[in-house]
Amino acid sequence: QVQLVESGGGLVQSGGTLRLSCEASGCTFSSAAMRWYRQAPGKERELVASITSTGGTTNYADSVKGRFTISRDNAKSTVYLQMNSLKLEDTAVYFCNARWALSTSWGQGTQVTVSS
Repeated sequence: QVQLVESGGGLVQSGGTLRLSCEASGCTFSSAAMRWYRQAPGKERELVASITSTGGTTNYADSVKGRFTISRDNAKSTVYLQMNSLKLEDTAVYFCNARWALSTSWGQGTQVTVSS
């Protein structure tokens, strides 16, 4: 059974940094495209960043471009989201998502709260 476990969330001041991790198990991580989503209270879940299975291509939402970096270590079955220059509006639950040709899996989410 596929498991995705996020970690690294927490409370940080505006302008601060956090690094989220998502460790996968029970799957062929190296063949999965990975994504980070976030959902703020009262808002729809939005795609934040994505990375291909090899890590060769990344994409970002305009709202985080230049501040967030997605990366992966296939040897550790882990995807990361480095978040710099955090803003109040980055406050949300962050979810990792794994996609294969015929299936997708979600983590349980990790809370990120940015304070002023």
